[in-house]
Amino acid sequence: MSSSRIRQVLTVTAAAMIGVVALAVLLGATGLGGPAAADGPAAAIDAYDLTTGRLVGLVGALAALAGVVVGGLAVTRPRSRIGTGNGRLGATIALVAGLVGVVLGGYVVAAAEGGPGTGYGIVGGVVAVVVGLASLGLGGLAMTRSRQPR
Repeated sequence: MSSSRIRQVLTVTAAAMIGVVALAVLLGATGLGGPAAADGPAAAIDAYDLTTGRLVGLVGALAALAGVVVGGLAVTRPRSRIGTGNGRLGATIALVAGLVGVVLGGYVVAAAEGGPGTGYGIVGGVVAVVVGLASLGLGGLAMTRSRQPR
């Protein structure tokens, strides 16, 4: 894969992640699809209802999980799995995905007004933060290894 093609893929990926973050923030900030617990104490949240908080936490956790997978591949096989360079592409993807997971998870945790089961997505937010930190660690390790002379 040529370097210009890699740049194009990274640009599109970054734009998509920024769009997802912007959409999640806008939906959370406007209150669209918020938890039913905000309607009053009589309203109950079903365990299978997908509220905005749960959706944002889920997106953050999935982004962070993707970062862990790519970061693990970048650490174990930096040259053969992702791209043809020195292994920085996988490390960069893991760092960006981990950052997205931590930011979205942190946003959900900070905005939650209740605990688990209230529909605010606190569990998904905490999972996104923890897995995002793991992705950041793997991405940092892969980036450090890609800079070392072989």
